Amino acid sequence: MEQDTQTLEHAHVEFKKRNFKQAEDLYTKFISSCLQTRKCEASALASALNNRGQIKYFRVDFNEAIEDYTSAINANSQFELPFYNRGLIHYRLGFSQKAEHDFKRVLELNANFEDAKTSLKQTLLDRQHKIDRGY
Repeated sequence: MEQDTQTLEHAHVEFKKRNFKQAEDLYTKFISSCLQTRKCEASALASALNNRGQIKYFRVDFNEAIEDYTSAINANSQFELPFYNRGLIHYRLGFSQKAEHDFKRVLELNANFEDAKTSLKQTLLDRQHKIDRGY
């Protein structure tokens, strides 16, 4: 357990330094250990999955990023960041209803999440524009 905590902390340090390859490897090691031992805190597992998803997002591996965000949500459904991050990808891919759902969930969890408010507003505006243009 102690080693897992150290692995996660090391992953966070590498992530903040933008050493994404090292961070991804460390997050994967931590996640694998968590899933095998089932002795990790849900919040730690969700954080690792969310951050690994971010690395995949930066690489434009959207499907893999969505998988990690969804796994993070499954690990801790009260953690708003993976909902927001998944919503951004859904928005970019043109899945406005899925994006809207994710952004609304973020705001249920944290009504003061300003980026989620902005993203939801833009999603709804874009959908209305498509309707107005007959798409």
